[in-house]
Amino acid sequence: MSEIKAKTPHGEITIDQLAAVQPGMAALMKETGDRFTQTYYAAKGGNWKLAAHHLNQVRVSFRTAKVTRPKYADDLTAFDNEYLLPIFQAIHDQDWDKFDSAFRKGETGSDLYHDKRGYPHIRYVLPKEYPTNLYLGPPDKFLRGSNETGKS
Repeated sequence: MSEIKAKTPHGEITIDQLAAVQPGMAALMKETGDRFTQTYYAAKGGNWKLAAHHLNQVRVSFRTAKVTRPKYADDLTAFDNEYLLPIFQAIHDQDWDKFDSAFRKGETGSDLYHDKRGYPHIRYVLPKEYPTNLYLGPPDKFLRGSNETGKS
């Protein structure tokens, strides 16, 4: 049997080579933390649609991790159900108090899962500074060149 290869514009690679370059948990969790932060500050700024987008991207990272690191699949599914879905509901309801409470529970849940997996040295901490590369306020208030981050 011949080895299966994928063709790219730059040549061919084997399925094993393709598998070897898939992102590990460290890269996916970096993405997850960044997106989780952006979710918080977008919601705080009143940009609920952006908050939903970023939280959905956290779930995309989780789906990737379930394929590339299947030993974490059950924990990722449980975290999603227990912590992310309530945050989504708060975003849907555009309820800041409910959102903030659910988000804080998600921070604590992150600690629990890191502990469970032998990573008690990893703790997500919400940065005190909001991300400045995206407008975080309500979309209808955006005006290029004037207070672009949505913060005063």
